[in-house]
Amino acid sequence: MGKKSRAREANEAGVEDSSQAASALPAERKEIGRKEKEKRRRRLPVFCLTTLGIVYGDIGTSPLYAFRECFNPEDAPNRLAVTAPHVLGVLSLITWSLILVVTVKYILYVMRADNKGEGGILALLALMERKAGTKAWFVVLSVFGAALLYGDGMITPAISVLSAVEGLKLAHPIPQPVTLGLTAVILIGLFLFQKNGTKKVGLIFGPVMLLWFAVIGLLGALAIARQPAVLAALNPWHALVFVTQNGWLGFTVLGAVFLVVTGGEALYADLGHFGATPIRIAWFGVVLPGLLLNYFGQGALVLGNAAQVQHPFFHLAPKWALYPLIVLATAAAVIASQAVISGVFSLTRQAVLLDRFPRVQIDQTSHEEIGQVYVPALNWLLMVACVGLVFGFRTSSNLAGAYGVAVTTTMVITTLLAARIARTLWHWNALVVTLITAGFLVIDLAFFGANMIKFLRGGWFPILIGLLVFVIMTTWHRGHELLLERLRQMEKPLGPFLGNLTQHPPLRVTGTSVFLTGRSKEVPAVLLHHLRNNKVLSEDVLLLEIRLEPEPHIPRDARVESHGYAQGFRRVQASFGFMDMPDVPDALKSLPMEGEDLDLKDITYYVGRSLPKPSRRSAGMARWRKKLFIFLNHNSTASMTFLRIPPSQSVELGLEMEI
Repeated sequence: MGKKSRAREANEAGVEDSSQAASALPAERKEIGRKEKEKRRRRLPVFCLTTLGIVYGDIGTSPLYAFRECFNPEDAPNRLAVTAPHVLGVLSLITWSLILVVTVKYILYVMRADNKGEGGILALLALMERKAGTKAWFVVLSVFGAALLYGDGMITPAISVLSAVEGLKLAHPIPQPVTLGLTAVILIGLFLFQKNGTKKVGLIFGPVMLLWFAVIGLLGALAIARQPAVLAALNPWHALVFVTQNGWLGFTVLGAVFLVVTGGEALYADLGHFGATPIRIAWFGVVLPGLLLNYFGQGALVLGNAAQVQHPFFHLAPKWALYPLIVLATAAAVIASQAVISGVFSLTRQAVLLDRFPRVQIDQTSHEEIGQVYVPALNWLLMVACVGLVFGFRTSSNLAGAYGVAVTTTMVITTLLAARIARTLWHWNALVVTLITAGFLVIDLAFFGANMIKFLRGGWFPILIGLLVFVIMTTWHRGHELLLERLRQMEKPLGPFLGNLTQHPPLRVTGTSVFLTGRSKEVPAVLLHHLRNNKVLSEDVLLLEIRLEPEPHIPRDARVESHGYAQGFRRVQASFGFMDMPDVPDALKSLPMEGEDLDLKDITYYVGRSLPKPSRRSAGMARWRKKLFIFLNHNSTASMTFLRIPPSQSVELGLEMEI
């Protein structure tokens, strides 16, 4: 851009140039879409296999502890007696929970509410904000539901790995400290590996989980063959009788039954990785049959020997297969933990790009898979929390007391948000939506109430974590809004600014300057600050607006739009989806120009660093929250790092302001 092009000549004559974003023609896009669908169809078997490892790790390891916890062997005063009616009742509750909650609610209903292929509670919020309009209380519910998943991300690795390692006690009596120490070592190794990404190890996740479901299904089927009467639990009447005849004790058992469906929310959150079809095929073809066979096998086992209720999963295996089963269970637990950890990383990226979470360092660990990211700060926090939970709760039964409260709350919120989508976007009949929502809420609220009984036994922990994250998320979002308001007050309209620049031209030097701005028709405060202090401008000036859209992905060929103005100024808009990683230099590669191409090495980026301080006025946000926002802003990742701007080509200018 050193020489004047025809666009430059037009600009200096005061004529606006409106170069459109480079984009594929509609026919070309249809062809690209057709080829992509054909490619996904051919790879469907691979997707189904990989889905087993990424999506179903959490729910797939529930047989390690869920059925056992229904009989609460470590809480003798409230222990449920191992009788045939009780076993059949529990199995019936487990069966119909899997069918109604996971199959009907998530697989067939909620997964329809995708934001251009992406799932999860924040994707649902973005979909509503973009198309349906969102009331404040829906936003609060969505953000709180997302915050609760961080507590789940801490508990799932701890309880999954500890449950698997506890199987060693059946083969050889080992001291509790050894069990805890071995669990901690496995967890620490898992978190140390995160920085390498999961691409290579992910290739074996699917086959391992396929082997897992095959083994647990086979073990269950062999036990059922010895006690076929257990199949009577398929009748939902046994569940109804169990709940009505056991009163309060039957209600409390629902808290343990819920453990069999705790991976349901992950199904929806992982929708964007593979799409709905592979998830559904894997569920109906492998996961659901394997889970039901194993749960019924555990029920058949304890009908024959009630003493084996303490560890029914491992007692299903013959003695010679115990050690191999422990190894396989540990591998499955690690995979389940990996899936949850990756889910938390992905959730954090979504929250950051939707301006719901402070900017943190986010590393892309795979160039092919956009979903594979690594968040260093969060990784170490999760590691400390998981190891602390293992030593704090000491047994998987104790951890089960902390498990479920956060997930049930999120499930209730998902039901309400899905109803909003069904009514406003799908335009379903109001009566139909009401009946469906009421039916799901009856189940969700029953599980929620049963889990709240465990609040003092550990259920307080995920709620506390969720509240802390919720405060951080809402404080950051509101504080950032106040900061943008102050920045806008410092900006000036572009038209008068260019007119004044013509009358009082500063010194112009060769090269290109890029100034980040927040609005399309204003001159950013950082440019005014630079001009006021340095009294010089480069020959070419790009006013770059970064737009984070409430869509998962913006195609690369449609990310950039530009408009030319007088005095060598050009307005540039670079758009990214909430699942894209913002990269300013990469976006500028596709900037539509006339004449010479943009030389990316001849650019100086000017970035403003906001330095907020609390005003004495409490308007907009409480003073303590302003101080919290200032702390978060001070410790958040710098804009240059977050936007992948080369440090050697950047200048950071501090802008102090009151909020």
